[in-house]
Amino acid sequence: MGLDISDILADWPHKPGQVTARRISGDDGTDKIQLRLDLGILQMEAHGRPDGRRPKGCESLLAYYRQKLEKFRTERGGDEGFSLDERACELLRAEAVMYYHRYLAEFVLEDFEAVARDTQRNLDVMEFCGAYAEDPSDRYILEQYRAYVVMMNTRARVKICLADRRPKAALAAVNDGIEQIEDFLKRFGQEEMSESSSELAVLRVLAREIRAAVPRDPIEKLRDALERAVREERYEEAAAIRDRIDRAESGQDAEE
Repeated sequence: MGLDISDILADWPHKPGQVTARRISGDDGTDKIQLRLDLGILQMEAHGRPDGRRPKGCESLLAYYRQKLEKFRTERGGDEGFSLDERACELLRAEAVMYYHRYLAEFVLEDFEAVARDTQRNLDVMEFCGAYAEDPSDRYILEQYRAYVVMMNTRARVKICLADRRPKAALAAVNDGIEQIEDFLKRFGQEEMSESSSELAVLRVLAREIRAAVPRDPIEKLRDALERAVREERYEEAAAIRDRIDRAESGQDAEE
């Protein structure tokens, strides 16, 4: 069998700047995900570690080091003294790149459950290295990607909620994602980037779109009317609105 894949590439054109992916059935009968790149194709397993390997007999290196941590805790009664050396952190980062390529492809394929799984997995790597890396640089090197991964994770969770016709849950998910990124920026003293963050911009637009599609809570509408009445010194009307809010919150109909 020839090794030249030119015919395969020619049959699957690539547009620069556009993520193109497909799901295929492999020769072994399992699902594979292929990602078209400028210079070729990446092929990944749809489940487990994307390259199909099982390092140290575990699903992933992250799973292996977590297993080591649990053994350490069992033997020592805690995790004080447990650490990841420079090589371990390097290998965990390389593994995270594999999952990054897969969740990009999964997003294009609209497999949002898988996107949520793989993005959360990479967030877990950040937390793990942040907690146990020996070298401070290894604790923080992945943090530069946190806002992006949180954004992708949030978008996937929102898509899942909307597909299940749960717009309020979708709105809660996007608000949670925004809060996570804002907290991250605050933690690193970069609050001023909140207005220029492309990840926050994407999520804020998404939040506005969801809000526009979600019917407003009648009590929330009454509270807005109460605030306007007080601001405009229409106190009798404000009192009447406050009574309606009290009746609504006690279980009576807020609309009359």
